[in-house]
Amino acid sequence: MLDQIMDLVKQHAGDAIINNQAIPNQHNDAAIADVGNQIFSGLQNHISQGNFQQVASLFQGGSIANNPMVTQIISSVAGSLASKFGVSPQSAQSIASSLIPTVMNKFISKTNDPSDSSFNLQDVMSGLGGSNFDIGGMLGQLGGSSKQDSGLGDIGGMLGGLFK
Repeated sequence: MLDQIMDLVKQHAGDAIINNQAIPNQHNDAAIADVGNQIFSGLQNHISQGNFQQVASLFQGGSIANNPMVTQIISSVAGSLASKFGVSPQSAQSIASSLIPTVMNKFISKTNDPSDSSFNLQDVMSGLGGSNFDIGGMLGQLGGSSKQDSGLGDIGGMLGGLFK
């Protein structure tokens, strides 16, 4: 799944990284890889801390602008760009604030698109949690049968004890 996140970052890194004078061209690939790793690690950390409901709520749609998890990822990416690539803190924040929501929205959109098999919630949660639990079965127990059902938000309570 990390490769899929990296691909999304590459697809949307144009103005934020590749065409940005704040990041020297010789660091473009490393900056893209760092952003992808920061996104993956940020989501993975929330899963490992048992914050399944927060992660699952990302995939229910709506605005991610005020989502604390996305805000934390933006902050992490900005800090990393500033420290690893010598980007000013203001530029790093600007880059992260424009790129991360775009990538996250595309990630969520692809995961929720039944005609796009490149991402699905089962693989996302398994990839982030390092476990092979059955999201579909758990959603079925909640009365839903797909990743888009409203029972998705309750999955956090059911899965909370898996990674303790």
